[in-house]
Amino acid sequence: MKFDRCHAALWAAAFLLVTLQHAPARAENASAWSQDTKSAVRLIGGTSKSGAPLRAGIEIKLQPGWHTYWRYPGDAGVPPRFDFSGSDNVKLATVSFPAPHLFTDETGSSIGYKDGVIFPVTIVAKDPARPVNARLKIEYAVCEKMCIPAEGKAELAIAPGPGTEDTALTEAEARVPKKVSAADIGLTARRVNDAAKPLVAIDVIARDQGPMQIFVEGPGPEWALPIPKPAPGAPTGHRHFAFDLDGLPPGVSPKGSFDLTFTVVEGGRAMEVTTHLD
Repeated sequence: MKFDRCHAALWAAAFLLVTLQHAPARAENASAWSQDTKSAVRLIGGTSKSGAPLRAGIEIKLQPGWHTYWRYPGDAGVPPRFDFSGSDNVKLATVSFPAPHLFTDETGSSIGYKDGVIFPVTIVAKDPARPVNARLKIEYAVCEKMCIPAEGKAELAIAPGPGTEDTALTEAEARVPKKVSAADIGLTARRVNDAAKPLVAIDVIARDQGPMQIFVEGPGPEWALPIPKPAPGAPTGHRHFAFDLDGLPPGVSPKGSFDLTFTVVEGGRAMEVTTHLD
């Protein structure tokens, strides 16, 4: 009886081993790395529900000491450019930017990411019943003490279902600034003088006493506004920042009326506010 049980156990183990050897490998939701001099880029996929937009990400890995740039780079650098036009069955690919960091050195201040970053991508298929093959071309820049251009290509088949890169992609999505109204965080922006380049004062409610950074963008990519700097005089529970209304496109009056977008980064949270400057 003992022999029969051992014999059966050996047969079961052998059957399991053969089954595992011949089972199809789990598809990895990540493309190969596209290497450049100081960085590498790839596409990753996350969990997506059937009938919903597909979740993907553009991951850039940087060598130690190097950084790359946000959609508005600040005093120096260039923003990344993403091109999905060579994809199959992709109607729309929307790239989001996680909250950035401020870098300051002898060349000035720039806005971006160090070590690495994942830009979340939402993909809408032309025909949801057909497979999607995302093909990315990217142009970006990386910087240490000097900045150099970089480029990469990546290709990834993306389909509804669980994704092997879901944890990293979900974390990146959580770092994308949440769009809120100015009233939600008590943000106001106003001119405080009538100079040729008026000073704009910003007041915002602070959740705690930790670090806060504010970035400002104009209505279009041709705007190059200064990075707001902390200002004194804020009452308890508030923070003050200020910047000169400089870097406007030719023909735009600094005394005119237009929308400005503020990205507020405070600790582990980030918010994006578009408000009108009268």
